[in-house]
Amino acid sequence: MPTTLTSPARGGSVSRRPGGGDAPPGIAGGGTLALASRLRPIVLHLARHLRREVHALGSSVTAGQVEILTLIGGRPGVGVNELAGLVGISAPAMSNAIDKLEVAGLAVRTRETAGDRRRVGLSVTAEGAGVVRAARTSRTAWLAGQLQELTAEQLAALEAAIEPLDAIIRGRTTR
Repeated sequence: MPTTLTSPARGGSVSRRPGGGDAPPGIAGGGTLALASRLRPIVLHLARHLRREVHALGSSVTAGQVEILTLIGGRPGVGVNELAGLVGISAPAMSNAIDKLEVAGLAVRTRETAGDRRRVGLSVTAEGAGVVRAARTSRTAWLAGQLQELTAEQLAALEAAIEPLDAIIRGRTTR
């Protein structure tokens, strides 16, 4: 991970890559710290808008529950502990969240029939999958509407940013 050093003698900040060498400067030569400071609130605000789209569906499902259902759908049979780690909450809190999803008919726990019979796997019901699809459709439609307001140059800049942002999220940054 590059580090940003601030040096009054150099007139600002410089990004350094591990092992030496300067990283390309961020926004207007401000370095990676300046870029991160501008990008962070924008990403958070965008995520907040996308989370609100779940409420626009008019259901009693929360954005957090949609996130859990999405993760379960992508990893059928995932355990409560592993799912808690993915979401970043405690196992008891995740167990409570799964209880609510089960009562709503959106997820089910299934005891393993082979191997470790103590293990319980999770899966999404058809109704739960429908909630995930509706949330995804609503979020995509909202975002597409926002993108329609941008110029061709702005759209090209966003297209170019997708791969590096995805690399950051997935921990695949290249150095």
